[in-house]
Parts: sequence; structure tokens; C-alpha cells
Amino acid sequence: MRALAVLIAVLLSGCAAVPGATTAGGGAAERVPPGTPDAASARARLGQLVVAEPGRLDGYVRDCDEGAACVFGQPWADVDGDGCDQRSQVLARDLVDAVRKEGRCAVKDGTLHDPYTGATVTGVSKIQIDHVVPLAEMWRSGAAGWAPERRAAAANDLRNLLAVQGKTNQAKGDKTPDEWMPPDPAYACAYARIYVGVKAEYGLTVTAAERAALDRTLTPCQ
Repeated sequence: MRALAVLIAVLLSGCAAVPGATTAGGGAAERVPPGTPDAASARARLGQLVVAEPGRLDGYVRDCDEGAACVFGQPWADVDGDGCDQRSQVLARDLVDAVRKEGRCAVKDGTLHDPYTGATVTGVSKIQIDHVVPLAEMWRSGAAGWAPERRAAAANDLRNLLAVQGKTNQAKGDKTPDEWMPPDPAYACAYARIYVGVKAEYGLTVTAAERAALDRTLTPCQ
């Protein structure tokens, strides 16, 4: 009888939540990409990261215009070959009531409950896709020595990408957690979990200040 009630509820809702996926419109503290470690795992992984001084930005060129080095590859590649680039996949994942262009993957409309500020943002033009671990920081902490293919894969890794309010993303820039954290403190734990998970996945280093900031943030997290 209980199973039947659950089934009816699912049918009335129109869809069921995807296990492990980001819950668009849900509580800010719970909105993380699939594959993000929980707090305990993030604390353990943080302890395993190598502490080192950041490398130089020599050779780092994100621009992909004609003649530019484009060290992380063309942005928003279609990594899995499904015809939908990574930007569109993140928008569809993170926005509420995302509307795609007719016959295309691109998202043209939807509502974002911005995890960084808690604000509600309407209009795709006001939304940007943030690399939680900035690409410049990846370069400084190990990616400068990678093969181009590995850098392109890291730049398009959905575990490091969040749809956020554009002006907040601009304010963050290439800052690390000792320099910048989400204005809404409710998202601090989630942000630190994503950040540490990505750094650990790619074997990137952290500075002493960066590690201390992440440790302070993760210590009280459940």
C-alpha cells in the first residue's frame, strides 16, 4: 500500500529526482554536482593534498581567439558526444524549468536559485558557468605540466561547473578559498566540498593559506 502511494506521488509530480544529481531549486547547502564528496570524505582528501607554493602563470592563455594559445582547449566542448555542450548541460541541470531552443540542446530560458548568493535569477543572459576551481588556479597548482587533452577534460568536467549569478562570478574571478567564499555562508560547506573534490581528483596542490581556509570551512560540516 505504501509503495502504491509513493508511485502515485511520483506520477503526480511529473518526474522523480535523479539520485545523486544537483537538486535545482532545493536548499542551497545541498546543491552540488554529482560526484561531489561528502564532508567527511572531503576532509580526508584535503589532508592528502600536497601543500606547495603556487606556480607562475607564465604560458597561461585562456583566450581561444584566432592565434591564441587556448591552453585549456575550446570552451564548452561536447565531451560525451551527445550533441549537447557542457554549458548547456550545466544550465539544464541547475536551472528550474529550463527551456531549450526548439530542436536544439541550448537552453534559452529558466530560473536559477543562485547557490552563491541565495538570489533568484531569471534570464540566461544574467547567468554564467563558474569553474569552482578556477582554470588559472588549476594552471598554478599543476595543470601547467599536463597534456592539452587532460587540461581540456578538466575544463569541461561537470563536477567543477556550477550555474551562478554572472556578477557574482565576475567578482570571484580566479580567487581561491582563502581569498573568496560564496557571499551566502549557507553554501560554504558545499563549495568547499566541490573544490576539494576537484583538487583531489586531479592531484592539484594547495597553498598553506588555501588549505587552512578549506579546513576551517569543512570542520563544522556534517
